Amino acid sequence: MKSYVAKSLSDKKLARLFTRPAGENEKIAEIVKTILRDIKADGDKSVVAYAQKYDGVKKKNLLITKTEIVEAAKQIEPDLRKAIDLAVRNIKSFHSKQRPKSYSVETMPGVKCERKFLPIENVGLYIPGGSAVLFSTMLMLGIPAKLAGCRRIVVCSPIKEKLQPALAYAAQLIGVYEFYNIGGAQAIGMMAYGSESVQKVDKIFGPGNQFVTAAKTFVSNDPKGCLIDMPAGPSEVLVIADETADASFVAADLLSQAEHGSDSQVILLTTSEKLADSVVKEVLAQLKKLTRSKTAKQCLENSFILIADSIEETIYLSNDYAPEHLIINVATAEKYLSKIQNAGSVFVGAYSPESAGDYASGTNHSLPTYGYAKAIGGVSVESFMKAITFQKLSKKGLQNISQTVIKMAEAEKLDAHSNAVKVRLKI
Repeated sequence: MKSYVAKSLSDKKLARLFTRPAGENEKIAEIVKTILRDIKADGDKSVVAYAQKYDGVKKKNLLITKTEIVEAAKQIEPDLRKAIDLAVRNIKSFHSKQRPKSYSVETMPGVKCERKFLPIENVGLYIPGGSAVLFSTMLMLGIPAKLAGCRRIVVCSPIKEKLQPALAYAAQLIGVYEFYNIGGAQAIGMMAYGSESVQKVDKIFGPGNQFVTAAKTFVSNDPKGCLIDMPAGPSEVLVIADETADASFVAADLLSQAEHGSDSQVILLTTSEKLADSVVKEVLAQLKKLTRSKTAKQCLENSFILIADSIEETIYLSNDYAPEHLIINVATAEKYLSKIQNAGSVFVGAYSPESAGDYASGTNHSLPTYGYAKAIGGVSVESFMKAITFQKLSKKGLQNISQTVIKMAEAEKLDAHSNAVKVRLKI
C-alpha cells in the first residue's frame, strides 16, 4: 500500500486518489446483453445452454430438490451449525424491528388517507458461488425476505460440484426450497424474465461479479425485466484510525476486505504517520498467512493510506467517498458519530471488526458500494416490501377540498381533472 500526506496533494490529485477502480467494460456489457436477449427470447433452452456453458451444469433440470437440500444440510459440521444458528438469532433480532407500520390520517374532515405496507410477492436472491460460496448472503437476504412476508423466494447460486452443506443448512433454516443451480448473468436473466419452467420475480437481490452487476443493471432498465436492490460495485472498506489504534487490528480489517476480490478497495485514513508505517508492516506480515493472499495483494495495488491533520478531516474525506464499510478506530469514537453522513455500515471502536457485521452482529452485509451510500442504505426488511396509499373521501370531504383541486387543475390546464370533481358535485 502506498502512503500519502493529504496536505501535500492538490484537490485534483486527492480526487484522483479516491477514484474507485473502473467498473463494467464494454466487452462484458455485450456478452451480458447477448445472454439476456437469448433468455428473453428462448426461455429454458437458452437458460440451460448458458448454465451448461458457464456454470458447468450437466443436467437440464436446474432445480435443486428439497430432498437434496435437506440431505446436504445434514452434512454440516456441528460447530459451523452452531455458529450459523447464533448468527440467525442475531440477524432476526435486529431485522425484526425493521418492519414498517401502516398508518392512516384524516387530513381534513371527510378526507381519509392511508399508507399500507405489503410484502413483494416474488423475489429472487442471488448467492455468489465463484471464488467463495457466500452462504452468509443467504442469511442476509433470506431472513429479511421471510420477515417481510414474501410469498415466493427464489434462490440462484452456481454449484461447482455438490451443494455446500452450510449453504443448504442456511436455506433450510430460512425455509427456502426453490433453489436453482445457475449463476452469472444467466441466473439474473432467468429470474428477471422467467421461462417455461420458472416464473419471473418482481425484484432481485444480491451481490455478484461484473457479469452479475451488468445483468442486474440491464434488467432493471428493461420494462419487461424487474427491479433490483441497488447498483453494486466491488467491495470496499475505509478505516479511520488515530495513534491509539493497534496496527495489527487495522491491518486485519484492511485485509479482511481485500481478500474479497482483486477489484476491491481498502483505504486507511490516519492522523499518525507512525501508525501508517506500522500498518504497512503488519499488512505484509499478515498477508503471508492468508489462503487468498494473491487476491488480497492485487487489491492492495488499488488501495492506499492517507495521513491527515485531524480526525475531522478524515471524516470529511470519508463522507465524500461514502464507503460501503466504515471503521472508526479512534479514542472516544462515539464523539464523532454525529458527523458521519455517508456510509453503508459503520463499525465503532477497536473491537468492532467489519467481519462481525459480515456474519453475525445482526446488521445486514448487503450494502451500497461505489458511493451510492450518499443516497441509499443497505438491504433491510423494508427492501422486500412496498407501500400502497389509499384515500377515501365522503361527499362532504370532496366538497371541502373541491375548490382547491379545481383551481390547481385548471392552473395546470388539465380540464378533465377538474371536471372529475365538478360532475360529482354538479358544479
